[in-house]
Amino acid sequence: MLNWIWAAFIFVAFLTALGRAAAGDAEGFRAIVGALFESAKTAFEIALGLTGVMALWLGMMRVGEKGGVVEGIARLFGPLFRRLFPGVPAGHPAAGAMVMNMSANVMGLDNAATPLGLKAMKELQALNPEPDRATDDMIMFLVINASSITVLPVTIFTFRAQLGAADPTDVFVPILIATWCSTFAGLVVTGLVQRLKLWQPVVLGWIGLLTALVAGLVAHFARLPEAEVARQSAILANFLVLAIVVLFLAAAARRRAPLFETFVEGAKEGFQVAVSIIPYLVAMLVAVGALRASGALDFLLDGVRAGVTGLGLDARWVDGLPTALMKPLSGSGARGLMIDTMKTLGPDSFGGRLACVIQGSTETTFYVLAVYFGSVGVKRTRHAVGCALAAEAAGVIAAIAVSYLFFG
Repeated sequence: MLNWIWAAFIFVAFLTALGRAAAGDAEGFRAIVGALFESAKTAFEIALGLTGVMALWLGMMRVGEKGGVVEGIARLFGPLFRRLFPGVPAGHPAAGAMVMNMSANVMGLDNAATPLGLKAMKELQALNPEPDRATDDMIMFLVINASSITVLPVTIFTFRAQLGAADPTDVFVPILIATWCSTFAGLVVTGLVQRLKLWQPVVLGWIGLLTALVAGLVAHFARLPEAEVARQSAILANFLVLAIVVLFLAAAARRRAPLFETFVEGAKEGFQVAVSIIPYLVAMLVAVGALRASGALDFLLDGVRAGVTGLGLDARWVDGLPTALMKPLSGSGARGLMIDTMKTLGPDSFGGRLACVIQGSTETTFYVLAVYFGSVGVKRTRHAVGCALAAEAAGVIAAIAVSYLFFG
C-alpha cells in the first residue's frame, strides 16, 4: 500500500500543477520542483540531527540492558505484552525497548522516543522470519506509536503562549481525551485485524489501570493555574529523563559492567541506524513536499467548506482540516499549519484551538512508518498503513467532537 500512496502524492501534485497551468498559473511547477530539492535537504538534515540523539539513547539503552533494567521492565509488562505482541518471547529485549519508547511518548519526549522506538524495531526485526515483510508485532507497535498518546504536550503550550493565548494550557484536557481515543482505536482496530483476544481480563485490567492514571493526571493538572501547569509539566518531564539515565547507570554499576565502553558500543549502533534512515526519509518527505507545494490541499479545503455549508452544517471545524490532513504526512508541516491557523484566526478562536487539539492527538503516520520500517529494511508493510490511519481518523474525529464540547 505504501508504494501506491507514495506514488499518488507525486501524481496528484503533478496533475494539480497541470490544472493550475491550464488556468493561467504556471507557478505550480516551479513550486513543486523547489519543494523536491528543499524536502530532500530537509530529510538529510533531520537524519543528521537525529544521529546524536540516537547515539545518546541507544548508548543508554545498552547500559540499561547490561544493568538488567530493560529486562525488569519487560517482566513487569510481560502479561500485557504477551497478549498484544504474542510473537515476542518473554524477557526479550524488544519488550523493554517498546515499553521505554511508549513511556517517552506519553511524556511528550519525542527526542527520546524515536531512538528507543528504532531500537525496539530492530529487536523485533531480529524475530522476523521474513526480513522485508512486517510482522504483526511490528505493525501493532507502529500503530501504537502513530496514535501517540501524549500526556504533556508542552510544545503546543509554548506555541500558544508565544502567540498570545489568554490561557495557553486550555487545550490540555481536550488533547489528552483525543489522543487517548486515537490510541484506543488503533489498538482495537489492529487487534481485530490480527485476531487478538483483546477482551481478556489481563488486557482489560491494564487498559483500565492506564485509563485511571491518565484520569488522575488530568484531574491534577486541570486544577492548576496555567503557569503552574507549564512549570510542573516541564519539571516532571525533565526529572523522568534524568531519572532514567541515573537508574540505568546505577543498575549497570551494581552489576560491575564497564559503563563507558558499554555506552559507546550502543552509541555506535545509533549512528548506523541514523545513516540507514536517510533514503527512506528522502523518499517520503519529497513526495509530501510536492503534494503540499502543488496547492492540492487548498483545493480540497475549499471544496469541503462549500459542501459542509451547502448542507446547512457548521463549517468552523474545516479551519482545523489543514492540520488534520497534513498531520499523517508531515509533522513539521502540520505544526506550521497549526501556527498559521492560530496567527490567521487567533490562538483563542475555535479554529486555532481545534488545530492545537488535532496536532496533539496523533503522530505523523507516514513519517513514523518510513523511519521505523526503513531503519530495518521492511518493504511490505501489510495492514500497517490502514490501521495507523484508522487511529489517526479516530483522533481527528475525537478532537473535533471534544473541541465543540469544550469551546463551543
